[in-house]
Amino acid sequence: MYRPTERQILLPDDFFLPFGGKLNQENRWVKLAQMIPWWKVEEHYGERFKSWTKGQKAYSVRVALGALIIQERLGLSDRETVRQITENPYLQYFIGLPSFQEEPPFHPSLMTHFRKRLGPDVINQVNEWIVMEKDASDDSDDRDDGHPGQPEVDATSKPSTDKETPANQGKLLLDATCAPADIAYPTDLSLLNEAREKLEKMIDVLHAVREPGSRKPRTYREKAHKAYLTVAKQRRVSPRALRKAIGKQLRFVARDLRIIAKLRNEVGLSALSVRQHRQLLVIHELYRQQEEMYRRRMRRINDRVVSISQPHVRPIVRGKVRANVEFGAKVAISVVDGYARLERLNWDSFHEGHTLQAAVEAYRERYGYYPEAVLADKASRNRENLRYCKERGIRLSGPPLGRPPKTEQVEQRKIERQDAVERNAVEGKFGEGKRLYGLGLIRARLQATSETVVAMQLLVLNLERRLRLFLTLFLEWLLHQTVTSPIPVNA
Repeated sequence: MYRPTERQILLPDDFFLPFGGKLNQENRWVKLAQMIPWWKVEEHYGERFKSWTKGQKAYSVRVALGALIIQERLGLSDRETVRQITENPYLQYFIGLPSFQEEPPFHPSLMTHFRKRLGPDVINQVNEWIVMEKDASDDSDDRDDGHPGQPEVDATSKPSTDKETPANQGKLLLDATCAPADIAYPTDLSLLNEAREKLEKMIDVLHAVREPGSRKPRTYREKAHKAYLTVAKQRRVSPRALRKAIGKQLRFVARDLRIIAKLRNEVGLSALSVRQHRQLLVIHELYRQQEEMYRRRMRRINDRVVSISQPHVRPIVRGKVRANVEFGAKVAISVVDGYARLERLNWDSFHEGHTLQAAVEAYRERYGYYPEAVLADKASRNRENLRYCKERGIRLSGPPLGRPPKTEQVEQRKIERQDAVERNAVEGKFGEGKRLYGLGLIRARLQATSETVVAMQLLVLNLERRLRLFLTLFLEWLLHQTVTSPIPVNA
């Protein structure tokens, strides 16, 4: 059951503090609370509930979304997020509580349910509202101030009936990165050893429900563990020794899988937990991949499993000096006027150039016209994208394809340098998200919750940008008031 609670806005002065005083209206959490359209989010969030009148009352969307924003903004764990909210009245006001309370507003385990319930689609929709509301407010300010870029409308003139295509405006910045998952660096030997250990625990559970007096199957776990440590402890392992060790672990895993198959026919798999059922399916696929690579002497296979606990994680080849391969989701974003949007998120690696046309069409759908220029990396400069941009009058950054001209074009080089400077904004977004807001290490373990966390990172980035712009405008207004109306000095 869900009941709307965000129809009536709670002002900072109405927030009750038992120890006296009032909330500071210039506090960052108060300003952030005023920037988010909570009532719109509530309507979108309420559609996920089957009934608004039956069942246990759910937490409001402001509590759920507000807690997730606090967690990503401050880089906290689930438990520490609840502790900070319990101790801070500004955070309690941000999540919509009417007064300060000393008890925790919810249990830390509900943070996972918040991430599942909201999902990346709701977060992306909120992000879109935040950015578009900013654009609408900027347009209204430009019209009020008589901005030279906005043409004046004559009240006596009739509106034109010709449906002319609007001219291209603005610049669209595109780039992609990897959001690494919080997993140990995977190797074939360590994955097989982990799979063997989990299978041995499953065998122990299944053997415990057999008839008394049944002989326990041999797994040779001590011998297998010793064979693994013999190679794992070495600083340098030759390819021949590593292949021999992988072959041994493959045979141990195959033996354990055969034992579990026999026990399944005897007692079934009902004694295993849901997690063990899921791990057993993943280990079957892991063994198939590792056995095929071992037999064919390959080091690559499609949809490669690199984590038993997070089988959705895939290796993403980045080609960077610091990390040639990262393990996580590949994220493609677009940046317009400093605000980031999620264009594509996939756990399998994809070509960055394939997202350009979809991002340009999304830009046109939002603003009603195509961008004047698209600033992307070299991967996006293929013939198909160049032809697509040329047909729509869009300039795609970078040098033209083919042999460079003999005579150096100074103007072209100047444009390329300027594009490279402006494109640093999207690189800065990745750096800000990874250094400050946790985009460099996604600690959620499920696929759905990990995607929600990535979307939350972009939402927090845009909220922080709006907050910085608001503070800048406030300081400029304060400086203007001080200059125009100086404070008199007593003689």
